[in-house]
Amino acid sequence: MDYKKELSTYFQENCLLNEPMHRHTTYRAGGPAEVYVYPKSTEDWCFVLKLAQTENIPLRIIGFGSNILVGSKGIKGITCSTKRMNQTAVKGNRVTAEAGAALDKVCETAVRAGLAGMEKLSGIPGSVGGAVYMNAGAFGQETFDCLEYVEAIDFEGRPAVLLKKDLPHAYRHVEGIGNYIVLSAGFSLEKKEFAPLMEARNGVLHKRIEKQPLDFPSAGSVFKRPVGDYASRLIDEAGLRGLSIGGAKVSEKHAGFIVNFNHATPEDIKHLMEEIKRQVRQKSGIELELEQILWGEFEV
Repeated sequence: MDYKKELSTYFQENCLLNEPMHRHTTYRAGGPAEVYVYPKSTEDWCFVLKLAQTENIPLRIIGFGSNILVGSKGIKGITCSTKRMNQTAVKGNRVTAEAGAALDKVCETAVRAGLAGMEKLSGIPGSVGGAVYMNAGAFGQETFDCLEYVEAIDFEGRPAVLLKKDLPHAYRHVEGIGNYIVLSAGFSLEKKEFAPLMEARNGVLHKRIEKQPLDFPSAGSVFKRPVGDYASRLIDEAGLRGLSIGGAKVSEKHAGFIVNFNHATPEDIKHLMEEIKRQVRQKSGIELELEQILWGEFEV
């Protein structure tokens, strides 16, 4: 069976072949995805899942690509984007959002409705699905703080509603979520005054502009925060601020970020990650752990 033809016939304009991943990741780097599709309904997902399983085709799911580095040789199989599943709704103290909705947009929606609990997540450049998947957070607030439930399907296409208590979670980690595809999430929030909430949101957005290198493509914090310390402090202490390999550089503004400042290849970025790990280990004895995800094949 020609699975590319099957997907093209089913998804039509929502199916792209040999799609360059630099268009879909915030690093603005990466080789082609063999097939790139936009499922919009449970039926769409079930079609893809059944095809992938029957034909034994690798399957990946991407939101905003804000935590992913794709190798320049690209990705085999099917890459599914949630970006066209992006509806958000407010009912009482609850905000529900589909997996492909921008997390920042959901934060803004909550604030405008006078609902507290997500304002410090403002400006995180990912999707709701991605935020749930890794328990994204900032400024002392995490996605799971106000998460109530997740609507999902497993890789057999069976629907599931997962309550917060069903998903053991910690810093940037959610146990068992990898067995599911997140379709939407419900957040239970608290009614508060609009003005202080908007002030808090604007304060967070201002801090991001002030402290983070938003003028170059990046994928946020490269490494997880080591217990009792900060990756950026360790990188700084190792004298690596401004270190570059090819077109990739440790940001001078925030040492926890790698920026694509001059047409960096995925390999430039990956080698810089490895060099940072090596030098921090040598200097402090601490093994930094990647927060970002590497996909596909890299040039040696």
